[in-house]
Amino acid sequence: MAPPSRIEHLCMEKGMKMTGQRRIIARVLSEASDHPDVEEVYRRAVRLDPRISIATVYRTVRLFEEASILERRDFGDGRSRYEEAGDEHHDHLIDVQSGKVIEFRSQEIEALQQMVAEQHGYKLVGHRLELFGVRLEKAKGRK
Repeated sequence: MAPPSRIEHLCMEKGMKMTGQRRIIARVLSEASDHPDVEEVYRRAVRLDPRISIATVYRTVRLFEEASILERRDFGDGRSRYEEAGDEHHDHLIDVQSGKVIEFRSQEIEALQQMVAEQHGYKLVGHRLELFGVRLEKAKGRK
């Protein structure tokens, strides 16, 4: 039996019952280097256990989200995508042509957001930033 995944550990810390199918879904999500939607999580999970249903994946992902183990993202393609909730904040740049998602951190953006909140008399307690773009064409003669 494989050692528990990061998400599995979080579930156990929160006292969740971990069935075999939940363990597989947790492992699939822990191993994801992208931001899969439920259908992609299902495709990956069913390779490990063909008995897993799409309904089980939907219920499990919703349960993990409600427990703040997963965060839902909307990258403008009409599908909710998921990533492990983490302590380290990051933002996303989405290539609208290819769908590629680039995670990044910017101290300048973080400072600007704090400043804007303070200017309006607020203490910032959270935010999400998704930037949508298209690749710049390479200038003639430049690499």
